[in-house]
Amino acid sequence: MQYQFNSNNFPADPGVYLMKDGQNRIIYAGKAKNLRNRVNSYFRTSRDQSPKTRAMLERVSNVDYITTTSEKEALLLESSLIKKHRPRYNIVLRDDKQYVLFRLDKSQPYPALELTRTAGRDGSVYFGPFTSAAAARQTMKVINKLFYLRKCGHKKFRNRVRPCLQNFIRRCPGPCCLEVSRQNYHGEIRRLELFLSGRSAELIKGMEKDMQEASRQLDFEKAALLRDQLQAVRQTPRSQSVIFPGTGDMDVFAPVQLQDGLGVGVLFVRQGKVLDSKNFFWPEHFPENDQEMQSALASVLSQFYGPEKFIPEKILLPEKIDDQALLHLLMEHRKGKVRLVGARGESLRGLLNIARQNCEQHVRDRLDTTTPLLARYLNLDREPYRIECIDVSHHSGQNTRMGMVTFVGGEPCKMDYRIYKLPDVAPGDDYQAMREFIRRRSTSGMPWPDLLLIDGGKGQLSSVLKALQDLGQKQSFALASIAKAGSRARSSSQDQVYLPGRKTPLPLKPGSAELTYLQRIRDEAHRFALGSLRKSLNKSSLQSRLEDIPGLGPKKVRALWDHFGSLKGILWASRDELLQVPGFGPETAAKIARSLEEWNTTNS
Repeated sequence: MQYQFNSNNFPADPGVYLMKDGQNRIIYAGKAKNLRNRVNSYFRTSRDQSPKTRAMLERVSNVDYITTTSEKEALLLESSLIKKHRPRYNIVLRDDKQYVLFRLDKSQPYPALELTRTAGRDGSVYFGPFTSAAAARQTMKVINKLFYLRKCGHKKFRNRVRPCLQNFIRRCPGPCCLEVSRQNYHGEIRRLELFLSGRSAELIKGMEKDMQEASRQLDFEKAALLRDQLQAVRQTPRSQSVIFPGTGDMDVFAPVQLQDGLGVGVLFVRQGKVLDSKNFFWPEHFPENDQEMQSALASVLSQFYGPEKFIPEKILLPEKIDDQALLHLLMEHRKGKVRLVGARGESLRGLLNIARQNCEQHVRDRLDTTTPLLARYLNLDREPYRIECIDVSHHSGQNTRMGMVTFVGGEPCKMDYRIYKLPDVAPGDDYQAMREFIRRRSTSGMPWPDLLLIDGGKGQLSSVLKALQDLGQKQSFALASIAKAGSRARSSSQDQVYLPGRKTPLPLKPGSAELTYLQRIRDEAHRFALGSLRKSLNKSSLQSRLEDIPGLGPKKVRALWDHFGSLKGILWASRDELLQVPGFGPETAAKIARSLEEWNTTNS
């Protein structure tokens, strides 16, 4: 029975409306300038509605709302709710992480190049972004070989008492301890900026001029260094050759309506050169007209850009979006001007075509692989969209913890990964750990999974099912467990999947898409749980090592961990930084600073 909308229950204010199904799960979140009119538009007539909208409305059993003071606040709230609940019928940007940037803080007397994922408005110069952290680190290795700059972080730089190995192998001038000309150092910084901006021709021309000048002044050591750098710059392969002169810095978003859903290709253009790309795909999303397409694209932009993400001044779209709330939100995040521009001119249309072609090829490659069809095996009416998988990990029965990973739409959703510490569980009792997890998970609430996958056999599955029954909780999601076939199993292809109430495992063929998919999720849960356990053990070991330093006992070590959050931060803390730790006075801070300096010198 379809939900009966009563317009009297909704205000005519801006806000966000939440459509929920019979299990109280949010299946769609949308913003509105006028909540009453917007929600009412869904229930007036079904003649002009898209198939997706009609399918969604058939599942709606309740509509809630949250009012805001402006449409911009509604857009911000909508983006936040979509990221948190990941409703089935929304355009959900699963890969909303901060991409890697190069940061050059020129306010420092001797700046160093750093990798970061946040772009603050602090006067620093940023280069990027890179969608691949591995590619960014590889580029950093090349830069460290090419340019004669310091490599250490700010804390090490302030606390170092003698030059490091980088100085001895002539990769760092050693400004931490040695007299270094700021003019020469900042000349090297300018060359680095030219290199990162893709202006290699200008960089080579300037380095040749500086080398000749050093030779004329008989500074042969500097001339030799510039000669080696010149040779390295010339031999460094160009990262890419697609150039669009005059386009400057911009991000390009090209939506593509495909046979199986909606795709969006993104290009990152810096200094007129295509630096990197990213592609997104949402199956079963079919915008019916230009207005729906623009609405979908606006949702993508509001989720893609955040307050700490690098936002260029220009964002290129097929057509200009007239959405003042979105524009004001982006300008607020950037703390500067942002332009949403349509593709006008051959070069801009060329960029859009490249983004579209990349997206289409990416989707074709993705759909060429066999798609798992779990619903028919799990007796579900539709494919499980959100899957949670759990795995128990412990060290000789102690330090028991439950790792939970989440897959949404077939991809890991790392922001929803969780570790449950279970100190009260009896050593080695996996069944008790499962029951305690269910109790803890039931208090966390929505969003509930469509499938809870358990790393274990029929015993672990029965334990979870009984725990749900004991709590009196209605089982609103499917359960399954995946286990090895036995000690004689030769490979993971012989894993077996069990369902509640079924004595025999599911008839999944070894190597099938369905079994491989479940194995992938199980392996990720195992990796996550084991990694958390190892980190915990390493932290305990490091804490014991810290307590060996004179002047540090368990309470002071605990205070240091709480304040700095990492061993690196503690070991390189200065006296002034130690004074900021609660309970540390001038005498204690000075004493511990001396102990840390001696410890670092001994162990460096």
